[in-house]
Amino acid sequence: MNKLALTKIYSGKVRDLYAIDEHKMLMVATDRLSAFDVILPEPITGKGEILTQISNFWFKKLQHIMPNHFTGETVYDVLPRPQADQLAKRAVVVKKLKPLKIEAIVRGYLSGSGWRDYQQSGSVCGITLPCGLSEAEKLPEAIFTPSSKAAVGDHDENISLEECAKLLGEDLAKEVQTKAIQLYNEASAYALSKGIIIADTKFEFGLDHNNVLTLMDEVLTPDSSRFWAVNSHQIGTNPPSFDKQFIRDWLLASGWNKQPPAPHIPAEIIAKTLNKYQQALHLLADA
Repeated sequence: MNKLALTKIYSGKVRDLYAIDEHKMLMVATDRLSAFDVILPEPITGKGEILTQISNFWFKKLQHIMPNHFTGETVYDVLPRPQADQLAKRAVVVKKLKPLKIEAIVRGYLSGSGWRDYQQSGSVCGITLPCGLSEAEKLPEAIFTPSSKAAVGDHDENISLEECAKLLGEDLAKEVQTKAIQLYNEASAYALSKGIIIADTKFEFGLDHNNVLTLMDEVLTPDSSRFWAVNSHQIGTNPPSFDKQFIRDWLLASGWNKQPPAPHIPAEIIAKTLNKYQQALHLLADA
């Protein structure tokens, strides 16, 4: 593809941002994959298009809960048609927002780092949970466990609700917590009806020019969530997933120490990862 007729202003782990004007940006989902906050050497071809389609589905489905970053314009409004044709499935025109300095993580099931935390302390990110829970068990209610937002190449770190309130202010932190749990509860109920358990997920929020809290970046994708198939979920085990946990598990089994550079990913692992993303899109967003 020829160079975009827009100026690149940011390149993240997965997404690139291009300036349109002082109020709008073009957000392009690449095929890069990040695991343990390290960008992997091989892309997952087609992943960016799948992520964008899943996110777009959720942004529209959840727009009654809160505003999102959409402007109402498409790539055809801001790019020459040949470039717009190439990017239509992986790019969106979004509002310029002031990103919050946290990632809003919501957990509905006990898994991953939450399960490890619970085994050691009986709590997850400082939130005490009932005794006797097992791996992959549904929590009594969804919990909000924010993390700090790391720069590219650095690691996100879990923070307490008190630390979140210090970063954002008490009122905004409470609004983020309330909205994140509301988004998760509604989305997880829908996903369950489609055969998918959303074990946990990560939301990102920003403030618009009127300081209105706004949902941004991506929503409930295999990159930002842990998806399990209902029919293979079994309490006490780590269920197979529709998300990048599959490739994380492969990386851990390879003996990699989670420090860059990441090892090269075999073609069959890339193909299986892409297939899982395609399954998630089919189950969630196909009418």
